[in-house]
Amino acid sequence: MPYEAVIGLEIHAELNTRTKMFCSSLNDPDEKHPNINICPVCMGHPGTLPSINRDAVAKVIATGLALNGAIDEFSQFDRKNYFYPDLPKGYQISQYEHPLVRGGHLDIAAETGTRRVRITRIHLEEDTGRLTHDRRNGVSLVDFNRAGVPLMELVTEADIRTGEEVRAFGEALQQIVRYVGASDANMEKGQMRVEVNISLRPAGQKKFGTKVEIKNINSFKYAADAVAYEIRRQTDLLERGGKVAQETRGWDEHTGVSVPQRSKEQAHDYRYFPEPDLPPLRLTADFVDAIRRTIPELPAVRRARIIAEYGLEPDMTDTLIRDRELAAYFEAAASEARRHAADTGADARAAKDPVKTLAGLITGDLVRIMREKTASAEYLRITPENMGELAAYAAAGKISNLAAKQILAEMFASGGDPSDIVERMGLWQISSEADIESIARHIVAENPKAVEDWRRGKTASAQFLVGQIMKESRGATDPSVARETVLAILKSMTP
Repeated sequence: MPYEAVIGLEIHAELNTRTKMFCSSLNDPDEKHPNINICPVCMGHPGTLPSINRDAVAKVIATGLALNGAIDEFSQFDRKNYFYPDLPKGYQISQYEHPLVRGGHLDIAAETGTRRVRITRIHLEEDTGRLTHDRRNGVSLVDFNRAGVPLMELVTEADIRTGEEVRAFGEALQQIVRYVGASDANMEKGQMRVEVNISLRPAGQKKFGTKVEIKNINSFKYAADAVAYEIRRQTDLLERGGKVAQETRGWDEHTGVSVPQRSKEQAHDYRYFPEPDLPPLRLTADFVDAIRRTIPELPAVRRARIIAEYGLEPDMTDTLIRDRELAAYFEAAASEARRHAADTGADARAAKDPVKTLAGLITGDLVRIMREKTASAEYLRITPENMGELAAYAAAGKISNLAAKQILAEMFASGGDPSDIVERMGLWQISSEADIESIARHIVAENPKAVEDWRRGKTASAQFLVGQIMKESRGATDPSVARETVLAILKSMTP
């Protein structure tokens, strides 16, 4: 019997506020020493009172507005009661009946076209501490630096059907929370975590199957893998006449399997009740409208505009808009590239589009260097003006593609002006046919074995000679022109 997967998500994102959710302790995800950013409030000492972080509330509302959600005038915090060693109070301050955001949706690409994933709610709560299990010494240690950090939880309807759709939704949401400035959403640091609720039902059936929750997945790829595995596991179980147990499972990325953890709790197991130490929130229209005005152009809108305005390919555009600062950097550099292109004096018929050249340099070489150096667009030494100037030189053929890569690496390290670097390194493109021929004849004379190999039919020898020309000219020769020149010389030497 063919089965259909029915999938809903719960995604947690730590908010990038200066302080924690209900106290003045620092919210510093980079703190290396355990139990430094703590105080009597976030440690749950008797007699202490929490106070609401206004910035955290605003960030959740901004996310909700960006996702087409409704902001109720009334919101309230609740106590979620359960015991675990990383929860110092013995309960978690969360939201249940009156979340900050209700409804909303996010459209994602699916195999069948665009899929609209409805959002049930977005609420605000506090994070727990972090446990470390030392198996060698038989102890568990807890670091409370994360305890009390503002945590946004987004819950979707069960509108997702595949692991790839899970991945697409997660990546799209990650972009949005970064664009609105709510969270850095770095999954490697645990700032965004995914929980997958999945059940199977016979294709065409409306009733849901038994739900299994896979907890705390720290990668969208792993989330997609977990869904694929769980579909196989549950299908095999049902086809053998077994029953799927309602339970919580964990994902082991090393073995590629989900493992049972505990039976799944129901909402009543947590004994929710209104938090007595915090007043309800009254969210005025003026407060919400002020937040609405801070929301920037969102990724999907920016993507469509960049493709239309600059004529870029979708894949290249996707790389640019993945990072809000990088997209802004590209657009600032694009206007400079066009301005410099008008001043290069290049033959317009032969010149390439400077903006497309710029996009190629940024999405290829610059992104690669930034990844290697763990740098961000926000703190680049290369100004948009200098980046645009470099692209204009490359588009006009003033420098070769190889030279552009060399210059970009130097600009990244020093922040220097491209024209100064080109001049100092002698990388202006050699355009004189006589100069190119002179270099080529020198290289051919220095490599008689390569010449003999070419005469014997080893065509790769010609490419070797071209490489030597590029090395001799330090990348300042157009490879296609160098190849044409080498072949002409070799043919003229053939008896």
